[in-house]
Amino acid sequence: MRRKDREITDRGAMEAILTSAEVCRIGLADGGEPYVVPVCFAYRDNAIYFHSAQAGKKMEMLLKNPRCCVEVDHSTGPIPDKNPCSWEMRYRSVICTGTAKNLTWYEEKREAMNAILRHYGIPDHPFTEKELEKVCLVKISLDGMTAKQHGY
Repeated sequence: MRRKDREITDRGAMEAILTSAEVCRIGLADGGEPYVVPVCFAYRDNAIYFHSAQAGKKMEMLLKNPRCCVEVDHSTGPIPDKNPCSWEMRYRSVICTGTAKNLTWYEEKREAMNAILRHYGIPDHPFTEKELEKVCLVKISLDGMTAKQHGY
């Protein structure tokens, strides 16, 4: 990391950002084509969970290449300066790398979906197998994590 003065090294602080952010952006690649998509998510046990339709560009790309990058942040806007080229942002962010896999067992899909609901302050739902058959739930097992902050 180039700006060591902005680096967050405390794992608890990183996880606090992951558990409080509202949006997760997933970076995917298919050959030379990059793609970033925002998703609703949950962080639990060193993994990111998100739900998706079973078909579409995101799922097609993950099937071809399950390696991905995840970004979450809290940003409260710019820090102005007299020189517009010196403006900066007030932020905290976490970037992770990992490998995605589709969840197939009913219990793991149910728990993943309820983790996502809990992330957004919604109580658990007694999902049926039929309900969960209609949605794709993905687990990204994380193998790397870095974080930065500025202006806090």
